[in-house]
Amino acid sequence: MTRTAIGLRRGAALAALLLAGTATGAQAQFSGDPGAGDAPAAGSASSSEPGADRQGRRGERQRKQRQVDVAPYLEVGQVVGVNLKGGNGDDVLTYTTVAAGVDAAIVTRRIELAGTLRYEHQFGWGSASNQDIISGLARGRVEVSRGLNLEAGALATRTRIGGQGRGGDLLFRGDGSTADLYSVYAGPTLTQRLAGLDIGAGYRFGYTKADIDTPSVAGVRPAGAFDSSTNHVAWASVGQRPGDLPFGWQVSGGYEREDARQFDQRYEGKFARADVTVPISPTVALLGGVGYEDIEIGQRDPLLDTNGVPVRDAAGRYVTDKSKPRQLAFDTDGLIWDAGVMWQPSRRTSLTAKVGRRYGDTIYTGSFAYRPDHATLFQVGVYDGLSSLGRGLSGGLSALPTQFDPTRNPISGDVDSCVFGQGTGGCLNNQIGNVGAFQYRNRGVQAVLSSSYGRWHYGVGVGYDRRRLLVPRGSVLANLNGITDESYYLFLSAGRQLDADSDLNISGYLSYFDNGAPGVGEVQSAGLSASYSRRFWRNLTGTAAASINAFDQDGFNSQLIGSALVGLRYNF
Repeated sequence: MTRTAIGLRRGAALAALLLAGTATGAQAQFSGDPGAGDAPAAGSASSSEPGADRQGRRGERQRKQRQVDVAPYLEVGQVVGVNLKGGNGDDVLTYTTVAAGVDAAIVTRRIELAGTLRYEHQFGWGSASNQDIISGLARGRVEVSRGLNLEAGALATRTRIGGQGRGGDLLFRGDGSTADLYSVYAGPTLTQRLAGLDIGAGYRFGYTKADIDTPSVAGVRPAGAFDSSTNHVAWASVGQRPGDLPFGWQVSGGYEREDARQFDQRYEGKFARADVTVPISPTVALLGGVGYEDIEIGQRDPLLDTNGVPVRDAAGRYVTDKSKPRQLAFDTDGLIWDAGVMWQPSRRTSLTAKVGRRYGDTIYTGSFAYRPDHATLFQVGVYDGLSSLGRGLSGGLSALPTQFDPTRNPISGDVDSCVFGQGTGGCLNNQIGNVGAFQYRNRGVQAVLSSSYGRWHYGVGVGYDRRRLLVPRGSVLANLNGITDESYYLFLSAGRQLDADSDLNISGYLSYFDNGAPGVGEVQSAGLSASYSRRFWRNLTGTAAASINAFDQDGFNSQLIGSALVGLRYNF
């Protein structure tokens, strides 16, 4: 009898974990990217935990309170890059860098923030050009009052356009176009428990902009490069944990809209649904949900010249014909459902798997998380949805942890596409690997490992993404409808503190991008970099770094680029 009672309590606690974070589950209905990821339909344990688990997390937060580390710095460096194989142009490029920036890690009772911001000016030697670069990544949360948070995130980085992926050294820029990519999101989230009910709500505004630095070379012209977009997401939910009833339930709804400058594109979606969570053992619960959704994606045609050819501007973007009406690229309206199971054998391990019907098709989603100790996290997410560059970046930034160690490429100074911290991690490879203009249906999987052992800390991010372009069938660009891109990516980093004044860091990446667009072939890239830093005097640190990068695209000469840097940094 006692054993049965304990089992029932554990089963109820499992369901409570699913139902506690009602806002998270409703927000996850918009997700079409990793990170924004799959969450239990009736919530997730990450938002609000009952009982002993909530106390444990509260104790962990208290142990981390009053960690305020804000480090402004000035930096100078000398960089040389050698084109060891292939390419067009000079074999050697040299430039001097002068940079100012700040790295921040803040954890207090009400504020959590991790970020890095850097402005760099490059003085080119010889044929190398001068340029200004702004880069950074930030993610933060402010607790305004109990259960009410303000969330925000921002990204500034460089990437390739035209379906070439992000990989490759951007020092030699003759191999294709590059873009400065900026994205920001902000909004409130609310989780409250009132009269035995779990209430959640939230709103998120996002803005994304791509500035193309250099025009595309012949043969690599982008099939519609992204310009800018704004997006709005609002959601609300109410639910009840098992207790009075032998199951938990939740009712939720939401609305999302994105307006993009290219093609005067518009995405509009809304949903309403009901979910139940039924514990069938102390460690297993059945999940089920049914609802209604209405999604429309529309865009105008590009302007045509006298020969009937779509007009592009100097950056390779299609020029929108404002006189033409919007045509639907995607339209679905009707019943949605999903069913699945959650297995949680301990507080360290959880697995969720679902199958359902959305977007007029069968979908499969899931997640796995394993945390063997406070410093290690391994998580996997399987996603299936509708997305775009703007909405994907807003969702990806919101899914990043609020505590991570900001890291950069030691040669270029660009922020790394994956971030890792003590038992946290996240990647944006999928979102920034292809700066395309079209909306798309995407499916994929992403895994992240973050850990530390002794003086070592390391992280790994790996994933696969498949996206199918959505273009109106009556458009002059209808030949692009249904084109499928596939990408595989791997990022890894490791570091060791050698002594009180020096450390060593190593990072590498590997990517494969198969662009289905006509005239654009497969792209493969790989790179490895290492840096050694030593503090000479007080806050003055010297750095020596080297990297090797390989880039290969069908129809073009492959490239092998070696780079080296020596520099000084003064931290204030």
